[in-house]
This record gives sequence, C-alpha cells and structure tokens, in this order.
Amino acid sequence: MAQMVVLVMDELTKVARVLEAWRNAGVTGITIWDSRGLGRTLHYRSVLDGRPLMPSLEWLMQPREEEHCTLFTIVDCEEMVDTLIDVTEEITGSLDGEDRGILFVLPVLRAVGVRSVREQTLDAVVGLN
Repeated sequence: MAQMVVLVMDELTKVARVLEAWRNAGVTGITIWDSRGLGRTLHYRSVLDGRPLMPSLEWLMQPREEEHCTLFTIVDCEEMVDTLIDVTEEITGSLDGEDRGILFVLPVLRAVGVRSVREQTLDAVVGLN
C-alpha cells in the first residue's frame, strides 16, 4: 500500500542534505513547504502586539520568527518508509530529541497522477524517459 511520509524539520540548514538522502534512497518526487507551528505563530503575534510606536534599531534587528520546512513524498512500500526514517535520522539525529522535527506516515488510499518508483525505473531502463 502506498504511504505518505511527512517530515517537519526544525533545522533548515539540514534540509538540503535530507532531500539529497531521500533522492539517493530512491524517492523520485518530494514536495517542500515552508511552514511554522502554532506556538511560534502565537509568540510572533505577541511580539508584534508589543512593538513600540518608534522602534529602535536593536528591536528592528531582532529575529521575528523561526520557520520550519515540511517535506512530503509518497512511497510504495514499508521498506522505503524505514529507509527514509533511517537516512533522515543519520542527518538530524534521533527525531525523538528536542527541536529536531517530527516524521509521520499516513496511508494513501488513492492517488491519481503518481507513478511508482518501479514504473519510473523500468521506463528509464527501456528508454522511455
């Protein structure tokens, strides 16, 4: 059964390495979203509410918000899910650690317009790509 792997990353400096690792593992399509969590959004809103009428240069230079990056892909087997978790944690460290991100998997009951890795590999071998 197809599964969607979703990774929300806290450390943006590691996104490129995770993308490369997922591609090297055989993932052919990855969607990337810039995202932020509720806690950070509420904090940012409170910072804006407390801004002075005439802000100082120091206040203007303060970082306002930490962004996340959300990656997702659809894979066609449980082994690929395990591989993606393994290669991700080689880069991020254990996702059970604080501020590393979260990874979760959802069943995909139906997908239209998604070709499996096996189909794409066969096309490449036969020369259809």
